[in-house]
Amino acid sequence: MLLSLVILFTVGTLKGQQFKLEMLQEGKDVSFRGMSIPSDSVAWISGTKGTIVKTTDGGENWTWLKTEGYEDFDFRSIVAFSDKKAIIVNAGSPAVILLTEDGGTSWKKVYSYDAKEIFYDGISFWDDKKGIVFGDPIEGKLQLLVTEDGGNTWMNISDDANVQMKDGEAGFAASGSSIRTAGNGLVWIGTGGTQARLLFSYNYGQSWTSYRVPIEQGEESQGIFSLAINDQKQLIAIGGDYKNFRNNNNIIQLSTNGMNWNAPKTRLSGYKSCVDFVDDTFVLATGTSGTDFSVDGGQSWKLLDEKSFHVVRASESGKLVLLAGDKGNIYRMVKDIK
Repeated sequence: MLLSLVILFTVGTLKGQQFKLEMLQEGKDVSFRGMSIPSDSVAWISGTKGTIVKTTDGGENWTWLKTEGYEDFDFRSIVAFSDKKAIIVNAGSPAVILLTEDGGTSWKKVYSYDAKEIFYDGISFWDDKKGIVFGDPIEGKLQLLVTEDGGNTWMNISDDANVQMKDGEAGFAASGSSIRTAGNGLVWIGTGGTQARLLFSYNYGQSWTSYRVPIEQGEESQGIFSLAINDQKQLIAIGGDYKNFRNNNNIIQLSTNGMNWNAPKTRLSGYKSCVDFVDDTFVLATGTSGTDFSVDGGQSWKLLDEKSFHVVRASESGKLVLLAGDKGNIYRMVKDIK
């Protein structure tokens, strides 16, 4: 099924730059939370009711894909490598990891775990072979899976890594973006709940160091919901309280090393579930409170639009930027430099 709908929606400006949101699709009975954009033309989005959609022309048209047998699953995390290959992970129990190598025509179950406590929060890859999945703790221990063969097989390294979590501390699967990877083995994970921490590994998740992040925390609905990192390894941690999405007190922190954190010059407009660098200085943050943007690496923010989304992602070049959320909403951002 192909859908094509583009409507010029809104405009925001800051420091001579103009941004426009275009509606590509809306009005569907599905909530989107996972997104991956492997190129300027290809994007995959995942969500409730086993729904996966894909574009190969930069968002002009969308193909709805079937995950037969998984129609009741909520696929909140996805990583795509091309228009043919993608891996999806659901949130909840039983947990499954599905792989497609034929563009979503068929899906192969490559991992499953039916413990009632299991809840995977995010997936990320270092290259086309090595990847990692993390989930909420079981018996106080962060759940970690790794692959070295492009996602065909997965190894549970939770016991070996032995990342101990405080009672009530967990991850968030609000957009699948509270985990980020870079370089040869670098990986960052943000947590929340009773405490908010940045977990860091330099060796593909084998050993970890943790740092406290002074962001809104203490309740199960508070903490780090998303991380972003640019080529200079500058980190942005965002979140807040999804139960009080208008609250914008201490919901974003910035760091250059993961150890020391500072609040930006201006606040975000409210709770955000996803943040992403479009380039080294242009950043987008979105959530149920709307979408904010920054052109100075996250120091200064301005509200672009109050429309609710769950996830925002940019292609590596920054030429394709998409937002998605409830009711099957998919929007594209266009940036014009005046």
